[in-house]
Amino acid sequence: MTLITSPLALTLLLAVAAYWLAKRRAISAAKGDVRSLAALPTAYGTNAALSVVIPAFVGFILISLYSGLAPRAEDVAPLSKTWFILVPAVLGFVGAIALSTKDFRARTASERWILALLMGASGVAILTTIGIVFSMLFETFNFFSQYSWTDFFFSTKWSPNFRGDSDLGILPLLWGTLYISFIALLVAVPIGLFSAVYLSEYAGPRMRAFAKPAIEVLAGIPTIVYGLFALVTVGPLLRDYFAQPIGLGDSASSVLTAGLVMGVMLIPFVSSLSDDIINAVPQAMRDGSLGLGATKSETIRQVVVPAALPGIVGAILLAASRAIGETMIVVLGAGAAARLSLNPLEAMTTVTVKIVSQLTGDTDFSAPETLVAFALGLTLFVLTLGLNVLALIIVRRYREQYE
Repeated sequence: MTLITSPLALTLLLAVAAYWLAKRRAISAAKGDVRSLAALPTAYGTNAALSVVIPAFVGFILISLYSGLAPRAEDVAPLSKTWFILVPAVLGFVGAIALSTKDFRARTASERWILALLMGASGVAILTTIGIVFSMLFETFNFFSQYSWTDFFFSTKWSPNFRGDSDLGILPLLWGTLYISFIALLVAVPIGLFSAVYLSEYAGPRMRAFAKPAIEVLAGIPTIVYGLFALVTVGPLLRDYFAQPIGLGDSASSVLTAGLVMGVMLIPFVSSLSDDIINAVPQAMRDGSLGLGATKSETIRQVVVPAALPGIVGAILLAASRAIGETMIVVLGAGAAARLSLNPLEAMTTVTVKIVSQLTGDTDFSAPETLVAFALGLTLFVLTLGLNVLALIIVRRYREQYE
C-alpha cells in the first residue's frame, strides 16, 4: 500500500481539508463578519480537524486490538482495516462541516475533543499497566499449577533443568538482588545527596555550571559500558588488592563489584533530583533561619533538608527501583551464581538476570522452567510496589509533622 493510499495519509489529508472547509463555511455563514460568530474561525477548523483525526485513531486502536486477539491473521483483511479507520474519519468530516454554523460553539467542542484525547492518553497508560500485571498473573498461575508455590518462595536452591527435576527457589535470587541494591545505595545516596547540597547551597554559578552537567553525564552512559568497566577494571582491582590478600575470594565477579559500579551509575539520579528539590525550597525559609542566628550548615540540616525530604525520598526511591531492575551490570560484574552468602566478594546473581536467562534461547513456553520468569517478574513488581507504598506512607507522616 503506497503512502498516498494509506489510511494514515488519507486521514491526514481529510483532516486538513476539514480544517479549511469548516473555517470557510463558518466565515461564509457569518457573511464575512467574524464578530458575529460564536467562536473564532480557527476554532471551527480545529474542531473539524479533531473530529476527523480522533475517531480515526480510535478506530485504528480498536482494529489493532481485534487483530491482536484474532486467532488467525487472515481473519482481519487489510481492506477491512482501512475502512475501519476511514469510515469514522469521513463521518467526523461530514458532521463537523455540517455543524460549522454561525451559532455553533466550536471552541467548546474543540476543547471537549482535546479533553477526550487527554483522558484517552491517561487511560492508555493505566490500561497498559493493568495489561502488564494481568499478563504476568496469568502466566504465573500457569507456573504455580505445575510447580509448588511453597518451594518457589521458601526453597534456598535455584537449579533449573529443562529435563525435569528442577529446583526453582527464589530466595537466592532475591537475596542477591537486595544485597547488590543495598551496596549500590550505600554508594549513591551519600555521594549524590552531598553533591546536591554542595551544588545548591555552596557552589558558585561558574562551579555549578561545570559540575552539574559533569555529574549528569554519568546518567547518559549505557549500562553495558558500566558492566564492561566492572568486568575489566573494578572486579580485577578488588580481587587482586582486596579479596585475595585477605582470603575472602579469588573471583573478579562479586556483589561488591556490581554494587560499587551500580552505585556510581545511580549518583546522578539522586544528585539531580535532590538538587532540583532543594532549590525549590523557598529562600525565605533560609533567610528566617539565618536571621535567628543559625549557621549555614545548621540551616541546611534543620530547615532545608527537612523541607526537601519528600523529594529526596522520591529520588532515593527512584534510585532503588533502578538498582533492583538493573541487569547488564550484574551479569558482567556479579556473575550468575545463585547462592545465599554474606560475603560481598563472592559471585551472586539477581532476579532480573535469571528472568533473561530463563527466556533466552530455544525454550518451551509451557515448561515451568520458562514460566518461572513470569513468577519472578511478578514478585519483583510486588516488591517495587511495596517500596513505593512504604515511601509514600513515610513521606505523608513526616509532612504532617512538619506542617
